[in-house]
Amino acid sequence: MTSTPGVRGATRALLTLAAVAVAFAAADTYVVVLALPELMGSVGIPVTELQRAAPIVSGFLLGYVAMLPLIGRIADLRGRVPVLVASLLVFAIGSLITALAYDLPSMVTGRFLQGVGGGGLVPATLALVADLYPVERRGVPLGIVSAVQELGSVIGPLFGAAVLALADWRAIFAINLAVGLVLAAAIHQLAPAPDEPPPGRSRGRPDWLGLAAALVLLVAATTTMVRPGVLQRDLTWGQLFVPYVGDGRWLTPIGVTAIGAGLVLLLRSLFARRPLVDLRSWLAHLREADLVGALLLAAALGGIILAFATADAEVQVFSPQGPWYLLGSAIAAAGFAWHLRHSPAPLVPRGSVSAVPAWGSLVVSFFVGSALIAALIDIPIYARTTTYRESQLLAALVLVRFLVALPVGAVVGGYLTRTVPAGVITAAGMLGSAVGFTFMAQWDATALESWTANGPLLLCGFGFGLALAPVNAALLASTADAVHGVAAALVVVARMIGMLVGISALTTIGLRRFYAAQAEGLTGTEAAIVQEHAVFLGAAVCAVIAAVLALVLFRTAHTRGLAPADLLRAAG
Repeated sequence: MTSTPGVRGATRALLTLAAVAVAFAAADTYVVVLALPELMGSVGIPVTELQRAAPIVSGFLLGYVAMLPLIGRIADLRGRVPVLVASLLVFAIGSLITALAYDLPSMVTGRFLQGVGGGGLVPATLALVADLYPVERRGVPLGIVSAVQELGSVIGPLFGAAVLALADWRAIFAINLAVGLVLAAAIHQLAPAPDEPPPGRSRGRPDWLGLAAALVLLVAATTTMVRPGVLQRDLTWGQLFVPYVGDGRWLTPIGVTAIGAGLVLLLRSLFARRPLVDLRSWLAHLREADLVGALLLAAALGGIILAFATADAEVQVFSPQGPWYLLGSAIAAAGFAWHLRHSPAPLVPRGSVSAVPAWGSLVVSFFVGSALIAALIDIPIYARTTTYRESQLLAALVLVRFLVALPVGAVVGGYLTRTVPAGVITAAGMLGSAVGFTFMAQWDATALESWTANGPLLLCGFGFGLALAPVNAALLASTADAVHGVAAALVVVARMIGMLVGISALTTIGLRRFYAAQAEGLTGTEAAIVQEHAVFLGAAVCAVIAAVLALVLFRTAHTRGLAPADLLRAAG
């Protein structure tokens, strides 16, 4: 697909649906915040043992981040729309498994698949923008995509709270399932029709055997996981749930039926002439996309995620196993670096992000994430420590003031890229966020009771939003069309890793100030406020670093259209 001066109605609708999908998947990152106690109870984890529920959160992050580069590369090879549709289907399947989960492994599996599907939407959508718009007109659509992605942060907790007020937590993922399927069907319908069927497929009658196997798999697997009491108590149907050996659910007649149907569907997908689900072309693209390199990079990213995401951000830097996770990550990273140098077709093609603005956008994105996480985590903590001690919900809603301003800034930042250098916009936004954090570092115990607290929150959120589109624009303008998918994935990964590393570093600084304040005789609340002040100041430093790096590294990024004087000369 090539860039064109204008975008037709159907293409606008396609991009709109992709943006909605990104927002909905982003909301799922935060939707479990309020529902987590109910999720824990449903799989037998006491609320007092919150650390055991860490895989429910880290499983989603692992799928979201670790598989992004591979999905982005496949989007370059197979196309943006097929990856969007496939990602939505994976997201829907993950939602179904989560809704039916009966133990921690099944719930983590569902959340992991949700993360894979939700994460895959982001690079495919950003690359789609680059396909549809020329460089000088990408700013606004990139800003809108960034805005709706962050808007999901606002919608997620509110959506979860609204559903929980009317139903139990499983309804959240049932809605995810329905929305994912509807969006997948709509995007598939709007996609341009291919001139020829994909490799391995030909036009003809449907794969009835594959369809039957899929239906049997759906019914049998659902029945295995739910185990309806009315069937279990029946003298005839109850035999379906009696294990052949042990007490596992899947070594029962109904479980084995589900496994058998799944194997039939898999074999049809690999060897049938006209399969219901064509896995052969996807496997071919997996090989072409450098699966080995993707697995090495996923292991490196996964180690970082597990080291930081499984820790309690309020009291520790790493989880107890954190050093071992980081050691494994370092080994995998070394293997990935060696693989990139010797593979004839590496996951990240050699030279694809060698331009200064391209790799510079990854560095800037890292520091943007390092600062952003302080707002997302510590603003609610500050509210809970001071003004809203009795209400976790009200403390979380303080963050909404920050998050409402962020999408507005993202759209404004995208619009400004038409006439203002990307580095200047990014620097202005991050300096604004630094000022907001500096004001927060002066808050006292009653600061949130005054309307003046809204100023720093709005300024900080607007500043982060202002920086998002220019960073993406600088990256896409400095990389070839053929690698936009994997490049967009890398910039998202850089921000997510920055968030994880940032919260660890800032927590370390904050905890030292906390213990020092206690040693000086301050009360627990006073020491906690000192701790949060240290975190906010550390975030301000990260924001200033991002601003300076953007000014230096984005100097050669050609993201603007023609200036008015240039337009007049061109017309003459």
